Amino acid sequence: MKVSALPIPTYLKERYKALGIGELYPPQAECVEKGLFEGANLLVTVPTASGKTLIAEMAMHDHASRRGKSLYIVPLKALASEKYEVFGGKNVRVGISTGDFDRRDEYLGRNDIIVATSEKVDSLIRNRAPWLSDISLLVIDEVHLLDSPDRGPTLEMVITKMRAMNPGMQVIALSATIGNPRVLAGWLDAALVTSTWRPVDLRQGVYLDGEIRFDDQSRTVVPVSKHEDINLLLDTIAEGGQCLFFVSSRKNAEAFAKRAAKALKCEDPELDQYRDRLKKLDGSGTGEGLAACVGMGAAFHHAGLPREARAIVEEGFRKGLIRCISSTPTLAAGLNLPARRVVIRDFRRYETGVGMVPIPAREYHQMAGRAGRPGLDPYGEAVLIAKDEEEQCSLFEFYVNAPAEDVNSQCANESALTTHILSLIASGFAASHAEIQEFLERTFYRYQHKGSRLIDSVTVSALRFLEAAEMVVENGGRLSPTEYGSLVSQLYIDPRGAESIVSNMRSAGSYSDMGLLQTLCSTPDMYTLYVNNRDLQYLDRFLLEHEDELWVPLRFGEEEDYYRALKTAMLLRDWSQEVPEATICERFSVGPGDIFNLVESVNWLLHAAGRLAGMFAPRFAREVREYGVCMKHGVKRELLPLVRIRHIGRVRARSLFNNGITSPEALRRAESARVAAILGRGIAAQVMRELGAENGAADDLPAGTGQATLSSFSEEE
Repeated sequence: MKVSALPIPTYLKERYKALGIGELYPPQAECVEKGLFEGANLLVTVPTASGKTLIAEMAMHDHASRRGKSLYIVPLKALASEKYEVFGGKNVRVGISTGDFDRRDEYLGRNDIIVATSEKVDSLIRNRAPWLSDISLLVIDEVHLLDSPDRGPTLEMVITKMRAMNPGMQVIALSATIGNPRVLAGWLDAALVTSTWRPVDLRQGVYLDGEIRFDDQSRTVVPVSKHEDINLLLDTIAEGGQCLFFVSSRKNAEAFAKRAAKALKCEDPELDQYRDRLKKLDGSGTGEGLAACVGMGAAFHHAGLPREARAIVEEGFRKGLIRCISSTPTLAAGLNLPARRVVIRDFRRYETGVGMVPIPAREYHQMAGRAGRPGLDPYGEAVLIAKDEEEQCSLFEFYVNAPAEDVNSQCANESALTTHILSLIASGFAASHAEIQEFLERTFYRYQHKGSRLIDSVTVSALRFLEAAEMVVENGGRLSPTEYGSLVSQLYIDPRGAESIVSNMRSAGSYSDMGLLQTLCSTPDMYTLYVNNRDLQYLDRFLLEHEDELWVPLRFGEEEDYYRALKTAMLLRDWSQEVPEATICERFSVGPGDIFNLVESVNWLLHAAGRLAGMFAPRFAREVREYGVCMKHGVKRELLPLVRIRHIGRVRARSLFNNGITSPEALRRAESARVAAILGRGIAAQVMRELGAENGAADDLPAGTGQATLSSFSEEE
C-alpha cells in the first residue's frame, strides 16, 4: 500500500517521502484496511520495530486535519519525551505532560496531540481538565501493562473513564506482547491486527558450548575468551554489529561492561569526547566507571544513572560508537535502541522474599524484540545462554517457542481500588453504590470475570475505609466527597498514605524533619530502598540516637518495611543536609539516578503533606512547606532565602553563604567583583539583573572568575 494513496495530510506524505517511507509495512496496511482512517477501534499487536508508532502517528495527524484532538498515553516519562520529539513538527501542535499531579494543565488543551503518562492523565481527569472531553483519539502504547500490579489498575481506570467521557472516541491500543489479544480486543470493541511480520528477520536461539542453536540451523562461535558472554560479543563485533546484554542486576551490568571494555579496547577520539562528557556529569564511583567503559566502546545502563548519563549512552550507541550496552530490563521497556544481537544472559532475577526466579516470557520477548536494526542489519539475533543440554531444551520451551503470557486485569487489588473509588466519587463519575457498580461493569476486570463477586466485596471494603476516614460521606444513599477526600484525590496520593500522614502529624508532640520524612517514606506512594544485613547495624544506631525525632514506631512483624522506610528517609535527610552526592551514593549503595528519583517522589509527598498540614495540623504547616523547599534544592534552612533567587541552587547558595552573603539583601549590597569571584562572571551578571541591582555594575564584572561546580539535580545550576 503506497503512502501517496493514503488520506493523510500532504505535509505528512512529504515528510515520509524524505525519510524514504514510500510503502506501508503489511501490518500497517492491514490497519488501514480495518478502518484506521474511518474511526475504527484497533488493537495492534505486532513485533517490536514493525511500525506501531507510524500507525498511531498517521491516525493522530488525520484527526488533527479534521480539528480532532489526540491523547497518546505512555508508561514512562522517558518514553513520553521520545514520542514528543518524534511527533513534533511545524504542522501540528504537540504537548507533553508528565509532572505535577494537582494541576489542570489547561494550556495542554491548545495542542493537537498530547503525550502523557497514564498517571498524569488520571490526575488530569481527577482535576477535571476541561479539554479531555474534546479528545477524539486515544492511543495507548504498551497496553499489555494492564497486567502490571503497580501500573495496571491506573491504566485500566484511565481507559474506562476516557471511554465513558467520550463515547464516540476512537481507541488505538499498541503492544508487541499479548497472549490473549482477542479478549482484550473484545473489551475495547476493537478490530484485531496481529502479525509476526518484522522488517528485519529475527533469529532466536540458545547458546551452549560454543554454538548457538536455532530452530532450523546453528552457528559456531569461535572462542577467544574463557567467558561465554564475551565470545558472543566479539563474534557480533567481528561482523560489524552491536550488542545489547540483559542481565539480572545493576552490579552485573556494571561488571560485564568493564569486562567488555577490556575485551574491545576501542580507540576513537569521539569516544574520548563521550567519556569526558560523562566524567564532567557524574563524579561518583559509578559515573567514573561508566566513563572509563565508554572510552573503550562499552557501557552499562540502569535506573541508578542520572538521566543525562543514560541519554549520552543511548546517543553513543545509536551513532555506532558504543559497541555494546549491558543493562537491566529497564532498557527493554520502550526505548527505541535496537542492536544486531541481543543476549539475554540472565533469565533469572532476584525477588525479595522469594530468591532467584525466572523472568516471564513477555519480558523475554520484549528484550528479544530489540534485535535487528531496520535498514542496518540483515537480520537480528536474540540469544539465551544455557549451562547444559537440559537447560537448553527448557529455554526453547519456556521462552523461544513460548507465547507471551495473557494480560489480566489487576483492578481487584483493594489498595488500588480504594484509591480509584475515591477518585470516581470526587471527580463526579459516581455518586452512589449503584453508579460505582455501573462504572466497574465497564472495566476490563468485569469483561474478563463475568459473574465474579470478588470486586464487589473489595468495593464494600474500600468504601468502608473511605467513610471511616471521613473522606466520603453517605446521605440518603448518595455518596459525596468531603473536603478532605477531594483534596486527597486531587493530590493524587493513596488514601491510606494520606491517613497515615494526617494521623502522625496530629499525634506528634513536636515537629521533626526526620519524623516527617519517616512518615512519608512509610506511605504506599514512596518507593523504598532495599535493606541488607550490613545496613542493620547503622540503622539500629540511628534509631537509638534519634528516637525522639521519629513519628512511626517499630511494630512486630513489620520490621522489613520499617527499616526500608528508615533507610530511605536517612538518605533524603542527608540530601537536604547538603551531604555531597558522591558521599550519599557510597553510604547507601545507590546511584545518582536513585537519588534523583527518590527526591522527585518525596518532593511530591512533601507538597501533599503541606496541603494536609494546612487542613489538619496548621501548627506544622509552615515548617512542612519550608522543608519542601529544602528538599527540592537539597539545602539546609539557612539557605532558603538564597535558593529562592533564580539561577541560585544548592552549590552557589552555599558558596555565597560561606562568603558572608546570607540573604538577597546582602547580595544586592555586595560588590559586583566579589559576587563574580564567588559565582563566576556570567552567572553573577544574571543574578544581579534578577535582583534589580541598583549599582549598575552587573555588566562590568571582571573576567577570569570561575564557575561553581554544578549539581546534576539543580535546575538553577
